[in-house]
Amino acid sequence: MDVLFVTPDSSAKSYQGLANLYSAIEPPTWSLLLAESCRSQGFSVAILDCDAERLTLEQAVLRIEAHQARLVVFVMYGQNPNSGTTSMAGAVTLATALKEQSPLFKVCFVGSHVSALPREVLALPCVDLVLLNEGVYALHTLLHSDLHNDLPSIKGIGYKQSGPLDVANATLNPPERLVPQARMDIDMPGYAWDLLPYKQKPLDLYRAHFWHAGFDHANRTPFAAIYTSLGCNFGCNFCMINIVNRTDNGEHVDAASFRGMRFWSPAWVMREMEKLAKLGVRTLRISDEMFFLNQKFYKPILEQVIERNFNFNMWTYSRVDTVRRDALALFKSAGVNWLALGVEAGNQTVRQEVSKGTFKEVNIRNVCDNIRDSGINVISNFIFGFPEDTLHTMQQTLELALELNCEMTNMYPCQALPGSPMHRIARAQGWALPSSYEGYGFLSYECAPLPTKYLSAQQVLRFRDEAWQRYFTNPAYLNLVERKFGVTQRHNIEAMTRIKLQRKLLGD
Repeated sequence: MDVLFVTPDSSAKSYQGLANLYSAIEPPTWSLLLAESCRSQGFSVAILDCDAERLTLEQAVLRIEAHQARLVVFVMYGQNPNSGTTSMAGAVTLATALKEQSPLFKVCFVGSHVSALPREVLALPCVDLVLLNEGVYALHTLLHSDLHNDLPSIKGIGYKQSGPLDVANATLNPPERLVPQARMDIDMPGYAWDLLPYKQKPLDLYRAHFWHAGFDHANRTPFAAIYTSLGCNFGCNFCMINIVNRTDNGEHVDAASFRGMRFWSPAWVMREMEKLAKLGVRTLRISDEMFFLNQKFYKPILEQVIERNFNFNMWTYSRVDTVRRDALALFKSAGVNWLALGVEAGNQTVRQEVSKGTFKEVNIRNVCDNIRDSGINVISNFIFGFPEDTLHTMQQTLELALELNCEMTNMYPCQALPGSPMHRIARAQGWALPSSYEGYGFLSYECAPLPTKYLSAQQVLRFRDEAWQRYFTNPAYLNLVERKFGVTQRHNIEAMTRIKLQRKLLGD
């Protein structure tokens, strides 16, 4: 075995009591892409998804040992932007246990947190190597090497070099290029779906977001998620998505320095969707950060989905200022039943501040009405605790959420996620940051959001948790759910609201 891709399990720490039933379990997108890319180069590969299989630490170590791979690659990405950091908790625990039991295994880390803070990750005793940015070409070269003497010549990696008194020094080689647009279909030729674990049928260990299945647990599996493009053209202060595009090892860069999008061809997308349809998948997420942006790319994909009659139940993202009313019928006809909007804040000044003024002034209410008039459900995303937020502006955000009364709403405390411009600023200004990986988890016990210029981190977190509870117990919202999805689905949501998150910061 040349390489084993490992997805660690950090679900219990990230989602607390919600992990058992309510949180989604997504296929390990980047493990699948990297595995298929390496397989196309002739390497033997495997995937171990500790999250999907809910392996204990001891079971995971034994499974890794059984593969006897030359290189063990821990892949830290996930369904939320913070997942690359929060999944580090499970990765470090597992890699440490592996090294204690079998120290000769070569352990490599890759992911958004790794791209953001490669030297800090490489300094961990359990890590031998890191892949910078997405790592595709660096990984190919690494697997062609002897994993030892050849390391100084391999672009796009970090490794430990023995220094004086046998002290290991973290060394970052010059960056490797990203896969260019012209070679997306060739060098990232698909997903290695056949390598995923399952119980009775493919992808049945994966479950969709609760709301994606219409709040019906029975419809959540089998489930899959795919990208049709990578990256984002925007550079919001709170976002770290583009840090995996990093091609500069300098200390003063962040995700906004590497904005940009690359696309797979519609033919590539159709091949992957055909595979999933044959595997029995009907619940599908299009994970692109900006799928609803450029009709040159989304239109042929949606038209072919309609032509092939896949009958998927899909959801994807859009910015509030890029929704085209004349395209909504196409989205609905293709099976896009949910559209996620980054509303972020109810106060326009606060929103403009964190988005570097890139949000166009739009009537958010009209945008939501247009989407819902087309038969598509809306997921509105809000963030509490931006630097300019006060109790008054956060209340404005909550009131906007209640007024919109969308079919689903996500409410996040503001975090300075590693790799984001906000994280770079926080470090430069000496702002308090979480002391653990779990501290970046929106729903974790150790969640530690940023304080604002006017509010403490405790005030922000308490407001967020109370706002969430108010929204999901609001009779107007529950009546909407019962009317659109059914009385059982309403009861399912009411059961979810009875799970109380414990928060260290709030004295729990």
